[in-house]
Order: sequence, then C-alpha cells, then structure tokens
Amino acid sequence: MRILDAGTADRLLRAWPVALVVGVLLWAVLFPNLFVIGESFRLDGVFSLEGYRTFISDASELEALWGSLWISLGSVLLSALVGVPLAFLFSRYEFPGRVLFGALAALPVLLPPLVGVISFLFLYGESGIVTRSLQLLLGLERPPWRLVGGWAILFVHAYSMYVYFYLFTAAGLARLDASAAEAAQSLGASRSRVLFRVTLPMLAPALGAAATLVFMTSMASFSAPYIFGGGFRVLTTQIFASKVNGEVTLSMVETVVLAGASLLFLAVLRRFERGREFSAVGKGVAAPRRPVTAGWARIAIPVAGVGAVVTLLLPHLTLLLISFVQEGSWTTEILPTAFTLANYRELFTSSQLWVPVANSLRMAGLATAANLLFCFLAAYVIVRRRFRGRGAVLFLTMLPWALPGTVVAMALATAFSVSQPWAGRFILVGTFWILPLAYFVRNIPLVAQPAIASFRQYDAALEEAAHGLGAGWATTMRRVAAPLVLPGLAAGGLLAFVTALGEFVSSILLYTYRSRPISVEILSQLRAFDFGAAAALGVVLAVLTALVFAAGGRWVRGASLGG
Repeated sequence: MRILDAGTADRLLRAWPVALVVGVLLWAVLFPNLFVIGESFRLDGVFSLEGYRTFISDASELEALWGSLWISLGSVLLSALVGVPLAFLFSRYEFPGRVLFGALAALPVLLPPLVGVISFLFLYGESGIVTRSLQLLLGLERPPWRLVGGWAILFVHAYSMYVYFYLFTAAGLARLDASAAEAAQSLGASRSRVLFRVTLPMLAPALGAAATLVFMTSMASFSAPYIFGGGFRVLTTQIFASKVNGEVTLSMVETVVLAGASLLFLAVLRRFERGREFSAVGKGVAAPRRPVTAGWARIAIPVAGVGAVVTLLLPHLTLLLISFVQEGSWTTEILPTAFTLANYRELFTSSQLWVPVANSLRMAGLATAANLLFCFLAAYVIVRRRFRGRGAVLFLTMLPWALPGTVVAMALATAFSVSQPWAGRFILVGTFWILPLAYFVRNIPLVAQPAIASFRQYDAALEEAAHGLGAGWATTMRRVAAPLVLPGLAAGGLLAFVTALGEFVSSILLYTYRSRPISVEILSQLRAFDFGAAAALGVVLAVLTALVFAAGGRWVRGASLGG
C-alpha cells in the first residue's frame, strides 16, 4: 500500500475545499432551480408548453405578474419617501433626543416581516384601534377604511421596508465628503440645487442598493399579500394557491416567471448603475450636523423627527398591548378592557405553543452553523484560489439572494420530493430537514458576502508565512485565516440566524405540523381568532431577535477588537 508523502497529502487537502464548495452549490442551489425550469415544460410526464400557454392566456395570471411588479416599484418609491428624509433629518440636524430616536427609527429591521404584518392588523385593520377610534370620533356607521387590497400591501411594505433607505442613506451621508457641497454653495448654488445636483447623485450607490433590496424583498413578500391581499393577486400567493390546488405545472411556470422578473430587474439596475458612481476628491470630512436655532425650527424639526418615529413604532407597541389581552374579551371596544398573563403562561407551559419556538431555534441554529462552515470555505475558494469557473461560483453564492423565498421553496420541494440517490435526489419534503436546508440556501449570500470581504481585507502573505514556517493548510486556516475572518463571518451568521428565526415565506410552503416554526404558528393562532396568543408569540419572536442581535453584536465587536 502506497503512503502519500506530506507534500501530496497537503495538495489534496488544499484541493478538496474547491470540490466541496462547487458540489454543494450545484446540489443545493443550481440543481433544484434547473429542475423547476425543467418541470415547467412538462405535463403528464412529457414535454409541453401548455403551462406557459395557460399563464399567458389567463388574465388572472397576468394580473398577478403585474400586481407583483407595480407593488414592488411602489414599495421602492414609498419606502424612499419615508426613509431618505428621515436619514437626512437625523444625520444633518442636531436636536435633543436625536441619538435615541435615530436608533429607534431603525428598530423595525430587527423584527420579522410577519410580526410587523400582524401588528398592523391590530392597529389599522377593520377592527383595529386607530380604525375604531376614527369611526367613533367621526360618528360613522362603518369603518373609514378596509385594510385590504394593493394599497394596503403598499402601506405595510412602506412601513417595514423604509428602514433599508434610512440605514443606507444615513451610512452614505456619514461617508459623504462635505467639500463638494461647500464648493457648490460657494459658487452660488441654492440648498435645493446642491441637494439634487450634488448630494443625491453622490448617494446614488447607497440609494441604488436600498432600491434593489426593497424591490427584491417586495417581490418575495408573502405575509402582507396573504393577510391583506383579499382578491388582489401577486405571484407569491398565486404560486401558493396553485400548489395547494394541485396545479403543479402551473405553479412551476409561475415560479420561473417570478424568478425571471426579479433577476431581470436586478440586471437592469446593475446596468443602469454602471458609470453612475461618483467619488469626491477632498478633505474626506462629512458635513457637520447643524444645530437647530431658529424659533420655529427648534420646535418643528424635533417634533417631525420624533413624531415620525413614534408613529412608525406604534404597531409594535400595539402588538405588546394585545399580547396581554384575555381571549374573547376584546370584541367591540376600541381598546382592550381585560388583561392577563395567561397568554405568556400558556406559551411557556403548553407544548403545543412551545414546540414551534423550539423548532425555530433548532432549525435556525442548524442552518446557521452550516452557513458559517460552508461560507468560510466558499469565501476562501473565491478569494484565494484561481481556477476556471470561479466567477460562476461567486454568482451561485449570490443567486439565492436574487430569488424570492417562494422560488427557493418550490425548487427544493420539487427536487427533493422523490428518492433517486443516483441523481442526488432524496425525500426531504415532509421531513424536519427540508426547512433547515431552505434556511441554509436562502442565507448563503448573507454569510458569504461579509466573509469574502474579510478575506480580501487582509494580506495573503500571512497565510504564506504560516506555510513557510511548516504549517499545513488546515492549521493555517484554523490559526491564521479563521481569527481574521471571524468578525465578518460572525456578523453575517448573526443576520442569517435572526432571518431564519422569523422566516415565513419558505416555511409556509414546506412545513409539516411537527416541524412548524413560530411564524406558521402565529398565523394558525390568527386563523383561530386567538389574537392574544398570536401577539404573545410575535412578542417572543421579536424579543428573541433583539436578544440575539444584542448579544451577538457585543460578541462581534469583541471579536473585531481581538482581531
């Protein structure tokens, strides 16, 4: 038996990460999506274009496609109208409470989408607190509005997605060199002209990134259309309805169309952004915040900022209030009149309610652990190795981010619904493992991107020095690369964990009763009209998310300082 020498063994050890990363991406990301495309051209086991002919000729299908597109574009516009002014207000002006309320304005980003949706239901729904208050105040026989249809979805999206524009614009303003604006003002430009001709063009990369994120998130949105859509059609709910009705081929076609529309928008935006990136050569100093000294402005600006933040946080305060409501006690009153701790007591004593919490923690933990290990190897392969197809590997790590959760779920459900081990297909549908796999695939980009950035930030000479001192590849990765990449990797893992914890879009298509997560149980309690239990679960999910962010954020900062 031939024994490999140390050099050959180390070369083999250095080669397997490429094979493993490529294999996982082909099996978990590319193969399921190719399988969906193939199934969209099949009917009763033979090649057919009938599914696409049905989609094109059915008015309801085209209505769903148009609904998804205009809702997503409208969400971008409304989110920008809320988030960008807020960012300027808290970044450019100094007033009492600016730091506190500026931080609170970003709070909705920590909360899962479904939690925000049900909080809106309690506050602005047909029987919501604000709706009933206005009905009583105006003496109306009927509620002044019904939170249903396209405008209702836009309303919820603008509330939950403005945070992307707020955070990205605030970060862009913090990096923006003040010298360009000062030069324009010295040449006689008015403040509005400086804003539209200098500041906003220099913020174009940040605004473009926020617009992309909002559009993709809106295209993937399921919670708001499902609960508030009524008869309004979008592709995500249409896919779910087709799947429930057994129209397999049509659901595959809808999945392909939804993925294609999302990827097309991403490609168009990337093309538009080329050549439109601005960089300033100056002192590198951000514009200082202006103290508010004018009489009317000293009152108007703080009131506008604080009032906007309080309004944006009202749904979550309402959710906390409803979580203490006794079941069946809140009927026609504007505000609940009977409060109890029974909802939380039942949550922590009833296995029926506690099982979803445990399921979510376990599945999110498994998926995130897999993300951390895989994305570390993927980032190393992409940055440090030179091989044919490296660009394709990078594209596959980003592909799940460009695909709506409905598409990812349908791809996995289609590929892993039969047992064909020779083809890499195993029966995972109906088992516990399908959801952790879906969470893993969905969150690859969230962990891979910061890991790639971390690898690029330190010199490869450190690894070469370790090799020169006799360290093997595994030792170099463990003792040199891992500590340096850890802060970025941990930050991505933190975001992946909280995303998986509240995941609803993929879960609603793939869960079983025994593996149901928190998000699905919240929906079940709403359907049973047990609003207190649904709100209590929402609060627990929000608190878990906040605790993970707080503890994880401190650990990430500690790792950064240690590195």
